[in-house]
Amino acid sequence: MDAYSGYNQIMMYDDDKAKTSFIIERGTYCYKVMPFGLKNAGATYQRLVNKIFKEQIGRTMEVYVDDMLVKAPKRADHLKNLTEAFSLLRQYRMKLNPSKCTFGVSSGRFLGYLVTQRGIEAHPRQIKTILEMKSPSTVKEIQSLTGRAAALNRFLSKSTDKCRPFFKALKKGQKDKWDDECEVAFQNLKTYLTSPPLLSKPVPGEDLFVYLAVSNSAVSSALIREELGAQHPIFYTSKALLDAETRYPKLEKLILALVVSARKLRPYYQAHRVIVMTDFPLRSILHSPNASQRLMKWAIELSQYDLLYRPKTAIKAQALADFVA
Repeated sequence: MDAYSGYNQIMMYDDDKAKTSFIIERGTYCYKVMPFGLKNAGATYQRLVNKIFKEQIGRTMEVYVDDMLVKAPKRADHLKNLTEAFSLLRQYRMKLNPSKCTFGVSSGRFLGYLVTQRGIEAHPRQIKTILEMKSPSTVKEIQSLTGRAAALNRFLSKSTDKCRPFFKALKKGQKDKWDDECEVAFQNLKTYLTSPPLLSKPVPGEDLFVYLAVSNSAVSSALIREELGAQHPIFYTSKALLDAETRYPKLEKLILALVVSARKLRPYYQAHRVIVMTDFPLRSILHSPNASQRLMKWAIELSQYDLLYRPKTAIKAQALADFVA
């Protein structure tokens, strides 16, 4: 992104140059390429790479802003995929920084996670940081804990419920914010992180399954896949309920959990048939002629996906045990 390096640059739209001018002692200057200090630069660049690599993303590449990964399930296919990627880079005159490129790795860090043939793992350094933390005693230390936990959200089953005491502590007015409830939640989080789940990668065309869970303060989901009779988590989602949402009936909270999951994991829902595992008549509620305006809105939003509803079955993985109830 360095303007002097000559790589990964987007030319500035001519009409926008005057709007991104700056003044120095020698005169007024404007940008010819997009400065990444602009608030919309990251989103603009993401749209660019999405368009350039639209046929490769999810198949042979993963791209997040300026982080690009070329992948192949078999070593023999990797060279072909690299050739395809570099051909597009040359076609659109994009340049890479050689010092930041690595080739032929069977595992590595991508977007803060460890990607291996086994699946996606939380980085040991992130887990170690929390495991070695002492019980927080100040607001700043509690904020540090919540930030570190947030970085591992996709690996945490019901993360909002697990971290709720920490958020409550930040809202308290008294000086002694860290209480017994926070300490119990902190120790439980450490215990959970001693054996974090390994996230699996879905196979194109296979059915995925989603389990939903609700509490008084949050809605959660677990998206999983099945292989050889075993269930493997793909992604966990969790959302704190707003004040009005806490008063929803349980059925509506479950539907909200599904809506939140579909919004956050949209690419998975678009590429796969998703089977909703539930013992509640969610489909009937969504398509009832007497449904409220809110339910009708959710029904329309979910209608774009291929969803099936089946009775909940026994969970075959300890990592998903929270979703049995």
